[in-house]
Amino acid sequence: MTDRLRELLDKQDIYEVLARYLRAVDRGDIAGVAACYLPGATEDHGGVFSGSAADYVASVAPVVTHPRGRTMHCMTNVLIEPGDDPDTAQAESYVTTFTRVRTPDGPGHSFVGARIIDRFERRDGRWGIAHRTLVWEWSHDAPAAETWIFGMLAPDPAVLVRGGKHPDDPVYGGAAK
Repeated sequence: MTDRLRELLDKQDIYEVLARYLRAVDRGDIAGVAACYLPGATEDHGGVFSGSAADYVASVAPVVTHPRGRTMHCMTNVLIEPGDDPDTAQAESYVTTFTRVRTPDGPGHSFVGARIIDRFERRDGRWGIAHRTLVWEWSHDAPAAETWIFGMLAPDPAVLVRGGKHPDDPVYGGAAK
């Protein structure tokens, strides 16, 4: 295999770790989130958490697994750069998130733009996150409004197939509504 082909395959493997991480967060799949980190990994979550990745995952578990919790993380502008060592790389990903939150005034929607800068390592043939740094870029909060395109998509939202938490979401073979 050529060096260029190996580099492309490594980049694809790293991209899939990033995508699996975000899916696991949105679906409340804590084991899936944890599996994206390497043993001993660290997390610097932009000033709100700094420590071991295992402690970070434990700290967010109650929020991301809450049955009424709704989040969506959309990843764009992914740049993966190989390190000097063929078993290291850096990835920078832009992420836009939506979160439904409970505020003192009732439900709210929060939209956030951030960048995630990851140091990846390949250990035992598997790429994983060795260190993650999250950088906040912007935030927009709004009152909750869930009308499904002003009622044009579905006058009766009960007919919509809705996402669910692990293991009930359709991606895991469940039939969430």
